[in-house]
Amino acid sequence: MPIRRANSIDLLQGTLDMLVLEQLRWAPSHGYGIAQAIRTQSGDILRVDAGSLYPALHRLERQQLVRAQWTVSDRKQRTRVYRLTPLGRRRLAGERSRWEQLSLAIGAILDRGGVKA
Repeated sequence: MPIRRANSIDLLQGTLDMLVLEQLRWAPSHGYGIAQAIRTQSGDILRVDAGSLYPALHRLERQQLVRAQWTVSDRKQRTRVYRLTPLGRRRLAGERSRWEQLSLAIGAILDRGGVKA
């Protein structure tokens, strides 16, 4: 997931999948909508380009975590809308739990009980 900021951050492998599933948890969306939601909700820090997003969506579809359907947009354009499947919902719950554990563990190491060096 490329981030276009001077203070670039490389995300852990699998994080993009979790972020996509999280966006679809709230509502079905097309790829551009998912990318915009990630960008907006991250305070314009995380920007997902098409070269990363669409392979991730296709991978999630192959794993049956999302389902895609062609629809016609308000602008009369064909667009592919992605929905979270029940399997995807379960996977997201597990990924969120692991992410929270990882965040707490890293926070504990960085904090060291509040002791500053």
